[in-house]
Amino acid sequence: MKNSPYPKIGIRPAIDGRLGGVRESLEERTMQQAEAVAALIAAELCYPDGSPVECVIADTCIGGVKEAANCADKFKNSNVGVSLTVTPCWCYGSETMDMDPHLPKAVWGFNGTERPGAVYLAAVLAGHTQKGLPAFGIYGKDVQSATDTAIPADVRGKLLSFVRCGLAVALMRGKSYLSMGGTSMGIAGSVVDPSLWEKWFGMRVEAIDLTEFVGRMSKGQYDQAEYEKALPWVRENCPEGTDYNSPATTRTRKQIDSEWEDSVKMTLIARDLMIGNPKLAEMGLGEQAHGHNAIAAGFQGQRQWTDHFPNGDFLEAILNSSFDWNGRRAPYVVATENDALNGAGMLFGNLLTNTAQIFADLRTYWSLDAIEAASGKKFTHPLVGDGILHLINSGPAALDGTGEQESNGQPAMKPFWEITDAEVEKCLKATTWHPSITEYFPGGGLSTRFRTRGGMPATMVRLNLVGGLGPALQVAEGYTIDLPDDVHDALDQRTNPTWPTTWFSPILTGKGAFTSTYEVMNHWGANHCVMTCGHVGHLYLTLASMLRIPVYMHNVADDRVFRPSAWTAFGTADPEGADFRACANYGPLYGKI
Repeated sequence: MKNSPYPKIGIRPAIDGRLGGVRESLEERTMQQAEAVAALIAAELCYPDGSPVECVIADTCIGGVKEAANCADKFKNSNVGVSLTVTPCWCYGSETMDMDPHLPKAVWGFNGTERPGAVYLAAVLAGHTQKGLPAFGIYGKDVQSATDTAIPADVRGKLLSFVRCGLAVALMRGKSYLSMGGTSMGIAGSVVDPSLWEKWFGMRVEAIDLTEFVGRMSKGQYDQAEYEKALPWVRENCPEGTDYNSPATTRTRKQIDSEWEDSVKMTLIARDLMIGNPKLAEMGLGEQAHGHNAIAAGFQGQRQWTDHFPNGDFLEAILNSSFDWNGRRAPYVVATENDALNGAGMLFGNLLTNTAQIFADLRTYWSLDAIEAASGKKFTHPLVGDGILHLINSGPAALDGTGEQESNGQPAMKPFWEITDAEVEKCLKATTWHPSITEYFPGGGLSTRFRTRGGMPATMVRLNLVGGLGPALQVAEGYTIDLPDDVHDALDQRTNPTWPTTWFSPILTGKGAFTSTYEVMNHWGANHCVMTCGHVGHLYLTLASMLRIPVYMHNVADDRVFRPSAWTAFGTADPEGADFRACANYGPLYGKI
């Protein structure tokens, strides 16, 4: 096995420990189940670099506490970040269970009547619940014969959802959020709370002053060769659009050219601050070469930086995209205005899907009547209820957000290894770059403009911090919407025309905040949101339960919600309330506040 830098999935084949005929008859079948799950995971799931997710299987089946301890030792030495127990039979519950409090855990008890795998599942989940170590229970709906080694579709779905979310937990652990600058314009989300990242995500917060950018730019402390490669690529692939500044505030061609140059330098510096760069060590900058081990970051920008220097729009948009002058690559996660709470949502979405994320203001609810009043045109759409939401913001709306990538004939945002060169070109051509509005950004800079193609299944999320409660998540599945050009222009031109737009319609359920699109807007907890491609709200809910973050608003169907079995002990008639009670009971994954 290669020495992968990523955490692995640990598979624990549990078995009836009685020697003398019982255990011997089950050894091969139990290990087959573990191997089948490992094969499924490797075939279906990828790490952020596109390589298959790796599994580690215990050296022996686990029939008692000694073998459980041996397995735990192997997992510690093998960088295992997720624990999955599988069995076709009865086993000794508390003797065979995984006791690591920080590993996300699940148990698949085979549904077969010849051997009571389901009985073990119930017993061991009771043990997990009693000991305060929540685990996910996986149990197929249909009975299988003891010799059937196939993984049913419902079991397969739960296995993959659990591993995706557990892997996201493991990938965050030990990393950093890099706060580049401080609080932007009094936005609460950019008041970065270290305890959130430490207690709930197992991460640390690193912080630098934005004078670090000034110093590195003035001293040339970036890869000069890469800069010389990047600048011509930008000039060729990032076409300028209309300058919407008034004659009195229009900046000179020389000034805008200088802003382009600084924007490219800022991009290189921000990336180096996040992950380091060995080229800096070759320049004698050994300390700077290390970076901050950041898996996510935020750039303050407004106003202390943007009053004097180019804004971070290019920096954020390019880093958050799945490609740049070096070709296709994994997107970075960089939140505009240093909104670390939106940065957390972006990080969740990126780790769950391996795709770029759209950062946006949740700017406006447009009712159908308001659309007609503003545009003079009636607008109807089969995916739209009472209106649509306008998602718009400068900066980190990744260029993937144009929707110029496709999956099964629909607009999509895909993992970088699935994106074609032609799709990269389409994303670039669908984007124009506009001199920023000088009144907003006296220091200049370039802003992205595009319109997301309609018909993309999408999920909108927001993580909020609530005084006295802690973090809480909102989730809204829906679709991006195409508006006729004249209707789009009538609405879009009413706000900043230099920023990218996504028209979003949430799926309405007739209940709670999802009785109408207006109520979705009215219940949203902050000015910002994240949009992830795909209907992946169920993954967000599962991940939130692993981190012990309650979800107080979602439109995910009940049969898609997958949480630890212990959650049912906190109430079955009111799942939302039970989620809050369970999260409060267990507290954040990495320790009580």
